[in-house]
Amino acid sequence: MSQLTPAPPPSAAEEGDGARVPAARPAGAAPAVLVAHAELLRFTAAVFEQRGVPAARAELAAEALCYGDLTGLTSHGLTNLTRLYLPLFDQGRTDPAAEPEVLADLGAAVLLDAHRALGLWAAPEAMDLAVERAGRHGVGLVSVRGATHLGCAGFHTLRAARRGRIGLLASNCGRQRIARPPGGRVAMLGTNPLSLAAPAGPHHPFVLDMSTTAVPTGRIRAAARAGQRIPAGWLAGEDGRPVTDPAAFDRGEAHLLWLGGSPEGGAYKGYGLGLVVEVLGALLAGAGLGPAAEALTGDGGPTGRDDDIGFLALAVAPGALRPAAEFDKDAGGLFGSLLDCPPVEPGRPVGYPGLLEGELAERHRRQGVPLAPARYRELTELAATTGLTAPAPLGAGR
Repeated sequence: MSQLTPAPPPSAAEEGDGARVPAARPAGAAPAVLVAHAELLRFTAAVFEQRGVPAARAELAAEALCYGDLTGLTSHGLTNLTRLYLPLFDQGRTDPAAEPEVLADLGAAVLLDAHRALGLWAAPEAMDLAVERAGRHGVGLVSVRGATHLGCAGFHTLRAARRGRIGLLASNCGRQRIARPPGGRVAMLGTNPLSLAAPAGPHHPFVLDMSTTAVPTGRIRAAARAGQRIPAGWLAGEDGRPVTDPAAFDRGEAHLLWLGGSPEGGAYKGYGLGLVVEVLGALLAGAGLGPAAEALTGDGGPTGRDDDIGFLALAVAPGALRPAAEFDKDAGGLFGSLLDCPPVEPGRPVGYPGLLEGELAERHRRQGVPLAPARYRELTELAATTGLTAPAPLGAGR
């Protein structure tokens, strides 16, 4: 089993960015910098607009990206601005002025070519279209090809839930291969995220947002930057033994496991869900596929790039099938009953996916969004190089 060094360097300790890894902020790390959510949106939108994204879409993309930090999912938040999204512009892999093209429109079902649009705005626009069609037909299905990375899938499905719909989003990783089929030697599939959101009556909406691998690669890299161990079951070495050093992934010494970990632990379920996403997200749309002949020449590590991503945005209007008031009442009862379930530990009440994120978002909107010092420095350095005004801090906290 791989081991971490006893004491991470100061830069790793300051990262504090493990995204739900236990003990995410190492002891002795500098406190977070609090920034108003509106300030983060302003700055991020300005960065995208400076790269040529139209103003309204830049604002939507900023909202999608900052959602990660707002809800505590920091591995998919502003950490990706300079690591993932700006390089897409620099490398010409996304077209800031792209206009999605309608290839087929059957009313309830639409096929779009995103033409390399920034996924951060193309995905919520697709979900909004699905919601609009669900209002007319009871269900709206928007299949998209030619897309780029879309951030937190839960941001997009939550848009449907907030409008009284059930929203589903399934996205492959284009032609990027990260995970191996169980028993296979080469990577064939991406992390293939899947999200479903639904209204929960008077409670925070239900928002399931998951990779079909044990975790997304962003969680692995965030833990590596923070100098943290990861749990057994996320990575394995060539001998199949657990690896708890997250940096081993980018060193090529470990590969990502499916949800369930080992075959005995249910990895075939995660693998199967990954294929469900590949079929719904990419095969249906005609997007780039992970499992393809060129993948067979891989050496076991990640291959390809996440270009020509395919995703499915689906919205269902419950009120088209039965009275909306009855659905809302039953939804409140469903999730309220879960909250009333007696906990094993009195101080740790039962919840459901989306509850913690909803509570964090409320608090962060009131008190400010906490950013790791390294993340805030990164934003101020970006501001200096672009001539933009850096997001103003509210002061250190927590």
